[in-house]
This record gives sequence, structure tokens and C-alpha cells, in this order.
Amino acid sequence: MLPALSSVYSVGIGTAANVVTLFTLAYGVFQIALGPFGDRYGKYRVIGWACAASAVTTLGCALAPSFGMLIIARFIAGASCAAIVPLSMAWIGDVLPYDQRQPVLARFLIGQMLGFSAGSLLGGLGAEHFGVRTPFFFLSLWFAGAAAIVFALLHRMSARGTAESAGASLATLPAGIAYVWKQRWARIVLLAVFLEGTFMFGAFAFIATHLHRHYGVSLSFAGTLVMLYGAGGIVFAALSTILVRRLGEAGLATVGGALICAMLIVVDVTQRWPLAAFAVLVMGTGFYMLHNTLQTNATQMAPEKRGTALSQFAFCLFVGQSVGVALAGFIAEHADTDAVLAAGAFGVLAVAFAFAQLRRTRHRRVEVSV
Repeated sequence: MLPALSSVYSVGIGTAANVVTLFTLAYGVFQIALGPFGDRYGKYRVIGWACAASAVTTLGCALAPSFGMLIIARFIAGASCAAIVPLSMAWIGDVLPYDQRQPVLARFLIGQMLGFSAGSLLGGLGAEHFGVRTPFFFLSLWFAGAAAIVFALLHRMSARGTAESAGASLATLPAGIAYVWKQRWARIVLLAVFLEGTFMFGAFAFIATHLHRHYGVSLSFAGTLVMLYGAGGIVFAALSTILVRRLGEAGLATVGGALICAMLIVVDVTQRWPLAAFAVLVMGTGFYMLHNTLQTNATQMAPEKRGTALSQFAFCLFVGQSVGVALAGFIAEHADTDAVLAAGAFGVLAVAFAFAQLRRTRHRRVEVSV
């Protein structure tokens, strides 16, 4: 939508990008506060409130009379959306035993990936053919429908599904965050997802640029190839039950990291776009093998403060992505995208292998204690 917004509001493309920047900033920062909010009032209920609030804030984006008002509305919309994904993962952790969680989180991932792809497609088509306000109107209706469904199902929830914690509130936010970080395994998971975001997304952000520079393909075609990454995530989600049973958590992290490393190297050294397209797809599968394993561990790293813990998980991933893209940009400017992809490849491999080894050690300790 950025070129259309630039034209309609008579601003540069860089200025138009603020609708993304401010949304993302609010989305990342408000993760911190909304996790404890879910613990206090019930995660499922807060998810419904967040969907309803997002319907209103997105409608505000559609009705914004100026570009200045639009970016303010986008910031508020980012804040209202922030609770939905981490609290959904936390709620899954509340209602399902640990050994059943990973395949369900993988199916939850299918919804995320389909939404991500459909949002990009419908946003572009709507802005091009029906005006820049139409996608926001559509999204507002979509959020309203989601809120209606969530609240309709709320009365069917068990006590576990609607559990509240009287001791959790914004006033206890610092203590809740401190509690999460005092847990040794929580620190390991949060550091792992931060480094995963740094190395993986730092490299991923420059794949299209690398394909354009070194393969000679257009930026639009390079962007299309990169979209196959999402298809790789759907492949993992479809096979998750089999992969979890065969490989286990440590095996998934190890194989996932190895696939990411190998496929980034393939993209780095080859100049045949069909092979690069296949590598991006496999890379997506590898990433979600690793990331889904981290997600599953995040649901159990501080069960007493699960909403707070998952919000910290999402925040660390967000910060890692930001740091990774900034560092990758510096490397690309002073060296080349070759160095960016290579650094990302071996960085992700090191993170995956280290986490897998620590996970095996933790599993053995649990077995011994039992």
C-alpha cells in the first residue's frame, strides 16, 4: 500500500513508510504491558477485547482525514493488536498439556501465515483498485467478526480457559517481568529468540536485495521469490505432528538451524533463481522448526506468569529483529549482502545447536529428578 499512500497523501515513500514503522513500534512496546493484563483478566477474554478494540482503531485509520492523523491512528492500532498473538499462545499453554502443545501451536502458525499472505495480497489489491481506505474498512470488519466469534464462544469456556489472576496487574508489571527473568530456562529461551531474530531476520531482510544485485532479477520478482518463505512455514505446520514425534524438540531445533544455514549459503553462492526459490521455501520450513520449538518452550518457561512470559518472548523477538536488520544494513553498506547472508547462516546455526544441547541437558535433569 505504500506507493498508493504516498500518492494519495502527497508524501515521499520514506515518509509513507511511517505507517509501518509506528505500527510496528507500538506493537512491540505494548507487548510488555498487555501480557500481565491477560494474566489478570483472563487471556481469552482479553484477546476478545483486543479484537474489538482493533476493529475501532483500524476504522480510525480508514477515516483519518490527513496523513498525520493516519500515522497516529496506526500507532494506536499497533497497540491494540499487540495482545492477540502472544496471549493466544499463552492461552494454548493454559488449556493444553505440554506434550500436546507443539502440534497445536504449529496449526496456529498456519493461521498466522495465511493471514500474513492474505493481508499483503488484499492490501495491495484494495489500494490499487478500490482506494487506500478500503483495506482498512475491510480489516475493521474482519476484526469485528473475530471479536464476535471469540465472545460467542466465551461462555463455553472451562474455568481453566477463562482463568484470571487477582495478583496480576499493571502495578505488578516490574515484579512479573523480574520473576520471568529470574527463571534460568526463561533466560535461555528469551536469549535464544533474541539471537534468532537478530541473525535470521537480519539476513532475511536482505535476501531480495541480494537476488537483485547478484542474480540480476527485478526487485518485484525477487520479492515474489522471498514470499515462498511463508509457504515453507505452512509445509512445517502440515507435517508438524510427524516431525515432532520423530525428531523431538532438540532434533527440531538442530535440523531447523542446519536447514536455515544451508539454504542461506545456497542463496549466497548460487546464481540460479529456481534453486534460490527452492532454498527460500526450505529455509521457511527450517525457521519454523526452530521457532515453533522456542514458542513451545516459551509457553512453559514461567507457567505462573504465562501471559507476561509470552509477552516478553514476543518483545525479545521484536527487538532482535530490529537489531539484526540494523546490523545487517551496516554490514551490507560496508561490505556486501554476501557477508550478511553468511553471518546470518552461521549465527542461526550456532544459536540452534546451543539451544538444542541445553534442551537435551534440561531433559536429562528432569528425568533424573523424576
